[in-house]
Amino acid sequence: MDHSTETVLVLDFGSQYTQLIARRVREQHVFCRIVPATIDLEEIKAAMPDAIILSGGPASVYAGGAPKCDEGIFSLGVPTLGICYGMQYGCEVLGGKVHPSTHREYGRATLHLDDRTDLFKNLTEEITVWMSHGDRVEQVDDRFEVLAHTENAPLAAVRHKTQPFYGIQFHPEVHHTPDGWKILGNFLFDVAKLKGDWVMSSFIERVTAEIREQVGESRVVCGLSGGVDSSVTAILVHRAIGDRLTCIFVDNGVLREGEAEQVVSTYRSHFKVKLRHVDAAREFLQDLAGVTDPETKRKLIGHRFIDVFKREAESIENAHFLAQGTLYPDVIESVSPIGGPSATIKSHHNVGGLPAELGFELIEPLRDLFKDEVREIGRELGIPEEFLWRHPFPGPGLAIRCVGEVTEERLRVLRQADLIVRDEIRAAGLHRKIWQAFAVLLPVSSVGVMGDDRTYEWTIAVRCVESIDAMTADWSVLPADLLRRISNRTINEVKGVNRVVYDISSKPPATIEWE
Repeated sequence: MDHSTETVLVLDFGSQYTQLIARRVREQHVFCRIVPATIDLEEIKAAMPDAIILSGGPASVYAGGAPKCDEGIFSLGVPTLGICYGMQYGCEVLGGKVHPSTHREYGRATLHLDDRTDLFKNLTEEITVWMSHGDRVEQVDDRFEVLAHTENAPLAAVRHKTQPFYGIQFHPEVHHTPDGWKILGNFLFDVAKLKGDWVMSSFIERVTAEIREQVGESRVVCGLSGGVDSSVTAILVHRAIGDRLTCIFVDNGVLREGEAEQVVSTYRSHFKVKLRHVDAAREFLQDLAGVTDPETKRKLIGHRFIDVFKREAESIENAHFLAQGTLYPDVIESVSPIGGPSATIKSHHNVGGLPAELGFELIEPLRDLFKDEVREIGRELGIPEEFLWRHPFPGPGLAIRCVGEVTEERLRVLRQADLIVRDEIRAAGLHRKIWQAFAVLLPVSSVGVMGDDRTYEWTIAVRCVESIDAMTADWSVLPADLLRRISNRTINEVKGVNRVVYDISSKPPATIEWE
């Protein structure tokens, strides 16, 4: 970590909102990292944070096995803000008492401000906040000052008199607390005295310098998919070392209509990046023949990708580094926040395992960034809008949107239907509003009538969702006329389809992809 950069550490106690805290801090141009609550005190000292935030969490501080951080954190002299569980834990350590609340608070509440200095500076006497707690701080000693209360929480916000610790029972990071960004801003700028000077242009300069230093005179390979993450990674590395970067674009046979041609043309002609286009479609489709299990599809595609990539990469002389577009949510998800086990829903969409398989040293210039920040960097680097706003596309590609067996004929149908969905979404001006819009070919045939003939043909499901980071997603409420156009065009233009359905499932409980 560059110690010249102002840094806030968020200690994660398992809250569903932890990523939101980091996003809200970064929106105020302050760099922020999420770390497990169990992080060693020496690691915190080495990071030299300018402020610390303790997240919420589902546990009770007085319960056995409740997550705890090193109590030495409260003696570092670093301004610290405890949110919900973080407040309760901080107060417990510093002399307060936490008990189950007689009235649990979930949802909006009115917060009455008793002290409108520092943390609540420039706010009205009453504000709306979002509560989500079953416990509350019942008692603090005379070393604390009460800053705010609600009807059910007399100690809804407190400040320690001798330690730079503040605690708030509500969640300022969620949109349901309209003034939450002001409260976080007051903590960052009035309490912690930060400047808020973290900008993407300085990030680009710093990262390109780090890449040059790390690589030296060696060469770098980058697996290019044409998506936002791999595109920004490739251009950043190219900016740092020029022609010593070779991008490898593997056509796995399950790409969208015209995708391979667009990627090859853009990177060779527009960016002048050294690109190797490997057409391995036949190998992938042979592997998938007769396979219907989604997890098996993913694994077959992942293993074949590694084989093809390795074969191509080994022919590049003096290539010792592999550049990957790993993002911060990927890093966070790879480590359970409080040390417990996490369930595997399915193999990750993106192909993994390359570093271990190939023996390359890894370069991950985006590993500290969220998706919207990556797009901002892409704009700074001059990447075309159609790449920056390309909807996320899974590593296994259309194979997991072709439910059931993957064949060339079924892929033809799916590609045509998918292109219609994307074309109509763009024509309606909704491409940027929607996180993902795509078609899914179901292994379901149904009776239909076309002209005077009876048909028995396939079904296309249309999936459109809105999200910020894909952790959660809501199905998009599309205009009826748009849905009608998608359905009519699909049935009329795609041979083999006589029925179109719209997926109105949110995540959770459903996932965004069907497989």
